[in-house]
Amino acid sequence: MREFTARFATAQEVSDWDTHVIANPHGGDMLQSASFADVKKHHGWKPVHLVHEPADGSQPVYTLVLEKSVPGLGRLWYMVKGPAVETVEDLKGFTNATRNLVKQHAKNVFLVKVEPVIPDSGEARAALEQAGLKKTLIIQPNDHTAVLDTDRDPEEIMKGMQSNGRNKLRRAIREEAPVERVEVNEENMRAMYALMQTARQGQLNVTLRPFSYYSRFWGNFAKSGQGRLYFAYEDGEPSVGAFVVNYGPHATYKDGGSKPRRKQRGDAHLVQWTAINDLISEHGIKDYDLCGTPPSDELKNEEHQFHGMGMFKTSFTKGTVVDYVGVWDQEINPTKVAIWNRIGEKVARQLWVRSRNEPFY
Repeated sequence: MREFTARFATAQEVSDWDTHVIANPHGGDMLQSASFADVKKHHGWKPVHLVHEPADGSQPVYTLVLEKSVPGLGRLWYMVKGPAVETVEDLKGFTNATRNLVKQHAKNVFLVKVEPVIPDSGEARAALEQAGLKKTLIIQPNDHTAVLDTDRDPEEIMKGMQSNGRNKLRRAIREEAPVERVEVNEENMRAMYALMQTARQGQLNVTLRPFSYYSRFWGNFAKSGQGRLYFAYEDGEPSVGAFVVNYGPHATYKDGGSKPRRKQRGDAHLVQWTAINDLISEHGIKDYDLCGTPPSDELKNEEHQFHGMGMFKTSFTKGTVVDYVGVWDQEINPTKVAIWNRIGEKVARQLWVRSRNEPFY
């Protein structure tokens, strides 16, 4: 086990935050970015920036923590899509360092939620348990997802798609379905939000956040040069939309929406294909996360609420789903955590949705 020490980031490190996070093992994650920290700061969370330094002097791990106060219990820490440790075995030393930091400098933190981007396996779960962590409910939609290897020639990527998706894409290219990268302005953001509200004819069981959340998210990432918006058009109006993010060597299909009963075939595939090729040529991305599918063992379950999305997204990855380890709890104060798990989290989530009209996390 490698030992770590933990500290709060300096002001200079925070000002250069993205540079440090992208230098993390595996290149960091967009939800660890400065742009995302600013979004959450305006929606009920306090960003906390941590640095864990290995005793062997190797690459430090920079981690964005989202902090929220829970009346009667203290402060909750959530390491959204982090920490980006080099190996799952590093989590034992990492969590020990976190516990020491909390005890010395953040004594009213009762729970730390970690969400490392590590593929699920029996060995990974065993290492997490050995680190004193306990499995809990997933939070982010891409704990089960389709990840496309983009470190290849585009022609090879297309050949690696499932035949139905490849045929739809080629048809859209042949018929010249109109697809454009558009400016991230108020008009286009409103159009994108409207498309998200009509996904699967408005019947997708997902709570959309308020427009103010998405407009800040899209605007922040666009201004930082890390986000872009694409539309397909039908009859002169946006019919398919996708907001995608590039962060270091990784890219993510963050948000999408479409009109039902479209006449064009393959336009959604062409939107993705256009974004993917732009990101390869302009940023040299190594992979593209299509961001959310059913778990791999439920991909073909037609009753799963994400079945249709899963079929579309895995058409790019030839039916392959990546299952990550998900969210694990580091219990700083087990008594308070027991109260949180028994009733506190349920009540907090309900009150947050009622008062803010958006999910708690």
